[in-house]
Amino acid sequence: MFSRTSPSTGPGSPEVTGFHHEATGSVMYVLADPATRQAALVDIVQDYDPAEARASHDSAQKVLDFCAAQGLEIAWILDTHPHADHLMAAAWLKARTGAPIAIGEKVRDIAALWADLYHLPDAFDPDRDFDRLLADGETLSVGGIGIRVMLSPGHTMGSITYVAGDAAFVHDTFMHVDAGTTRADFPGGSSAELYDSLMAILALPDGTRLFVGHDYPPVGDRSEPAWEATVADHRAHNAHVGGGVTKAAFRDLRDTRDATLKLPDRMLAALQVNLRGGRLPPAEADGHSYLKVPLNRF
Repeated sequence: MFSRTSPSTGPGSPEVTGFHHEATGSVMYVLADPATRQAALVDIVQDYDPAEARASHDSAQKVLDFCAAQGLEIAWILDTHPHADHLMAAAWLKARTGAPIAIGEKVRDIAALWADLYHLPDAFDPDRDFDRLLADGETLSVGGIGIRVMLSPGHTMGSITYVAGDAAFVHDTFMHVDAGTTRADFPGGSSAELYDSLMAILALPDGTRLFVGHDYPPVGDRSEPAWEATVADHRAHNAHVGGGVTKAAFRDLRDTRDATLKLPDRMLAALQVNLRGGRLPPAEADGHSYLKVPLNRF
């Protein structure tokens, strides 16, 4: 698994190690305070093979192995939103580390939307399945590093950004500078809200390191995954909003592109797991879990 570490720039600045999950293009993060060796895990993937309907935790275990080798104590397990392209590993990680799991409070609204789409009216209870539902402006701490929550809707109605010193985990808003931005056509998504979220992130200090949720190389001449660039880099050079692109122009570009995209191949499995904090549906009488697929809804 390809990984890279972005060093701390001083007190209050986290060391950030990203791990690229090749099967889904997702980037998983370890946010660490060099002084105290406390850490948070951000958007860690539960492996899922859609061809065989088989879930496992090999990738999440590799992240835990890295943390053990680095002497890191896990303080938080954080997700930015209920992902559509991969299953979350949050509940599994909590069982192994004892750390609490958190996500944005508007996951309640997302759960209500998907309970209707799956026709599973009593399946999802975020207050039960997450230890903390975070509101815009709330704060957490990892060692001596404060983390502020920013509501960043558009990709989903409840996506949040974690701002930790001079680092921000911006999930499915920006892609890497040369790839642009992420889609806004899922249920509850909005290209207008996504643009506003992008602009709010670009209002952070120029030197803030932005860590994105996905990369799908090759891109242009680049063959390796990339996930880090500064606010100044994105403001000047981002392929979709760099140089002051207007909201109307962005919406036209984003909506036109989104109309050509298929659903992620893990989406209909992922949402009914992720809205349970990464737990599979309860086992039935035969001891096995089963997923429900809504036909002809998309």
